[in-house]
Amino acid sequence: MRVLFIGDIVGKPGRTMLSERLPLLKMHYAPHYVIVNGENAAHGRGITKKIVEDFLAMGIDVITMGNHTWDNRSIMETIVDEPRLLRPINFPPGTPGSGVATVTSSIDPDLPPLAVVNVMGRSFLPPLDDPFRALDDVVNRLIKEGIRHIWVDVHAEATAEKQAIGWYLDGRASAVVGTHTHVQTADARILPGGMAYLTDVGMTGPMNGILGMEREGVLARFLTQLPSRFEVYEEGPRELSFVVVDLDEKGRATSIERGRIVEDAHAEGWTVNTADTAYHVFTHALTNAPVNASTGGLTVSTDVSTDPSAEDKP
Repeated sequence: MRVLFIGDIVGKPGRTMLSERLPLLKMHYAPHYVIVNGENAAHGRGITKKIVEDFLAMGIDVITMGNHTWDNRSIMETIVDEPRLLRPINFPPGTPGSGVATVTSSIDPDLPPLAVVNVMGRSFLPPLDDPFRALDDVVNRLIKEGIRHIWVDVHAEATAEKQAIGWYLDGRASAVVGTHTHVQTADARILPGGMAYLTDVGMTGPMNGILGMEREGVLARFLTQLPSRFEVYEEGPRELSFVVVDLDEKGRATSIERGRIVEDAHAEGWTVNTADTAYHVFTHALTNAPVNASTGGLTVSTDVSTDPSAEDKP
């Protein structure tokens, strides 16, 4: 089973990049399931019913959210009516919607179902219920129901909190992948219990803003400590950040590959970081992963980790 997860979609630039490049990713990776984080999809804050419908029409199986879940209050009804739109499981009891969805592959209905769980961290974010205990309740219930393939989106600020959740779920979940920071991390790996892990998948949206937002507003906040409005950066090149995980029949990860599609890499003064280039060349030498493979004006960089002992595990 192959799962494609695409990082935080930021505003119209992110939505356009997704609609344009998702067919390329599907053609290249042939995923059985596609998940996106959509909490910034509506002009950087929340999501709307129309965007949810558009994403599902693209063949996306599940949409996860985070701390911007309720920024568009019109989503209250949609999140109740559409089980494939998730909000974090650790919102207080009685909150509309659900934080877990179990879906069947439209590509191959004979494959086992995939459970997708959305949880939010508490470090530097609103103090929701304990994510560890919430995950215990949900993941243990799924296992008792016979669900072996469990994907967890940890929407959190602190890398330590994400890593802690990863180790806490190793051997129970199939994959723990972080969202929220909009910056892809370089720590894709398979933990000893057979779980794929990545601290943050990154974002899909404008590259030349600050986390997808106009630079001026963000800089003003840092320089003055006064309130300033953040707007999506609408111009220039875009990126799409993703991770692909292969799972065996028992729900254990056999490979994890993180990647970024970068549009117009040299536009508006953006240049390829030589350290990154050297890193990817080094990765390529070890894993034979595609490096800077240009397709249709795009630069695709990937980094692959595999579990060499997967076949030996009982």
